[in-house]
Amino acid sequence: MKIGIVVNQIETETAAYSTTMISSAAVHREHEVYLISVGQLSYLENGHMGAIAIKAPKTKFRSLEKYMEAIHSPEAERVSISSADLDVLFLRNNPCEEFGERAWAQTAGMIFGQIAMAKGVLVVNDPYSLMSSFNKMYFQHFPEEVRPRTIISRDSDEIKEFYKKEKKKIILKPLQGSGGKDVFLVDSDKNMNQIVETINRYGFVIAQEYLPAAKNGDIRVIMMNGKILEVKGKVAAINRVNNNDIRSNLHTGGKAIHAEITDDIRRLCEIVGPKLVRDGMFMAGIDIVGNKIMELNLDSPGGINAMHRLEGVDFCSAMIEALERKITYQKHYDGTLPNAFLATLDL
Repeated sequence: MKIGIVVNQIETETAAYSTTMISSAAVHREHEVYLISVGQLSYLENGHMGAIAIKAPKTKFRSLEKYMEAIHSPEAERVSISSADLDVLFLRNNPCEEFGERAWAQTAGMIFGQIAMAKGVLVVNDPYSLMSSFNKMYFQHFPEEVRPRTIISRDSDEIKEFYKKEKKKIILKPLQGSGGKDVFLVDSDKNMNQIVETINRYGFVIAQEYLPAAKNGDIRVIMMNGKILEVKGKVAAINRVNNNDIRSNLHTGGKAIHAEITDDIRRLCEIVGPKLVRDGMFMAGIDIVGNKIMELNLDSPGGINAMHRLEGVDFCSAMIEALERKITYQKHYDGTLPNAFLATLDL
């Protein structure tokens, strides 16, 4: 296979990123891998998506650090490619990290991914569905039983009323964002106005019930093809804990430990699975607290390196194997299978 992997900026990618492990796994399975910064995408005169990419070396490095050294090296092979050269385009850029002068990059991967899809490239996750899931409102289309009580508003009085109903303890966060940025636990009247004003600068505010189980952190589960990803009986999941912060995200100081997969966790994943399948969400990160899902990460779900380390199995190779099967089916059907259908086909 020839796989293009879109990231925010190649120069900021590190060995600790899940995308690095995924692309390395593809190289180890002897596929051609092209890493593409979202700003290096283009639309070509012939109607194809174009890109200036770094072609990953065929060397099977023993460490991700060495692999990334080669990617970042001045000697790395820079090539011009188009959608005609690719079998798969894997969108792994995170739109929520693009702001200020790079706001133009927020939807670029999805928009150019639609062009590649029109030319017969398998694009995961489905770029049209990713446009719909661009912010956290997408989560509100899942069954109510899996979600915490929530309102979304810019009206401070409405948020204060919800705060009172929730016995003066809620979570506030922006409608658009990720990685624990601007997430606040509000349990005092004193800072309410200031926090709402801060988040309002970026748009709408999500006010969410506080779940007491959050003191134990959250469980990040990776789902693939609408099912929990399991390899050799091991589940792609971690328990993210942070004793000093309500945010459990690893880059905010959270620590990854082994996750116990309960019946509640399996039930929640089973409930959201059908919509993920329908929407062509090949890969999803599900963040669970107690018996509720707090968030879905559909752009670039991470934590896979920690899952690999804790569980001792190669989850990334399983992802690449799944893509291999999809391309086989795509060729059998001469490219006539719809992208969203093929993206989550699991036979």
